[in-house]
Amino acid sequence: MEVAESANSLPECCEGAISMHNFSEKILEQVIHFHVMKMRECFFLWVGTTPVLDNLAVAMCSRFDSVPLSTLVLGDTSDTTSNCLAQRLAKKTGKQVFVSYNIPRIESNLTLLIENRIKKEMELLPDKF
Repeated sequence: MEVAESANSLPECCEGAISMHNFSEKILEQVIHFHVMKMRECFFLWVGTTPVLDNLAVAMCSRFDSVPLSTLVLGDTSDTTSNCLAQRLAKKTGKQVFVSYNIPRIESNLTLLIENRIKKEMELLPDKF
């Protein structure tokens, strides 16, 4: 698999500000791009092949339920991929998570491989999320 990576961080004087991290990977013959914007106690994750923002979901943990709360802010309500991914990432990190998943639903296996790649990046570079 091919991997391209770049990261931008702000100086220590700007702690709590937004930091960005980008990475790409070829998955099932498609180059998938990932863009992470880390903020204080939350992060935004964009996933796609082309620069579009077709949907946006947000999820956060609640002390009243073991399943994180989530809602679709922008996009087609019949596509629950962003919502589900945001919920799983919120549960994993304990943070508020914004997800924009912009991959056409061509192959169901692709979504699982993409999520596994995100989790791998979170394990390798936890400070970026």
